[in-house]
Amino acid sequence: MTNRFLMLLKTRGALTASAIAQELGMTKEGARLQLLKYTDEGLIQAENESSGVGRPKQFFSLTAAGHAKFPDTHAELTVKLIHMIKNTLGDNALQSVMDAAEQTGRDKYMQELNPIDDLEGRVAKLTEIRSREGYMAEYSKDEQGYLFVENHCPICAAATSCQGFCAGELNVFRFVLGEQVNINRLDHIVSGDRRCSYRIALK
Repeated sequence: MTNRFLMLLKTRGALTASAIAQELGMTKEGARLQLLKYTDEGLIQAENESSGVGRPKQFFSLTAAGHAKFPDTHAELTVKLIHMIKNTLGDNALQSVMDAAEQTGRDKYMQELNPIDDLEGRVAKLTEIRSREGYMAEYSKDEQGYLFVENHCPICAAATSCQGFCAGELNVFRFVLGEQVNINRLDHIVSGDRRCSYRIALK
């Protein structure tokens, strides 16, 4: 099971030792000892950030090895299959596979979202579905609408190899949430961001 320190940094991004201690209900010294251990193991890294006045604050975040503790589903096999399809059958065949995957996603998600009429209910159900699939999804509501966040991508290797996966997922979100909704991607793991995030709002 993934360690709670790693889970916290995965879902919240860089945090100070004080913030980590508070979130996990432990002393700051106890948090620092654990952070030092994971830093020595290469799972966590520390960076100093200056806010202009006073001493710089030390923030802790996951390293690549830390992120790797969260599974990328069948990564090697999936990437091999993508390259085999492209190299032996061509780009059109690969696009046909992407289109079929997108349609499957639409059908699967709509089975659960169809009975829900209100937008927040649909966003909540989408969050639940994506979390079940390993995306560590969450959402929040504000004056602009909704911020939908996926803290992990269990198909990151495949998505990096073929970004048709990402385009297809965004198309699925737009389809299942309805034509009256605007969805824009703000952050993208494949582009180097910590998470994927989307702004969802009524047109």
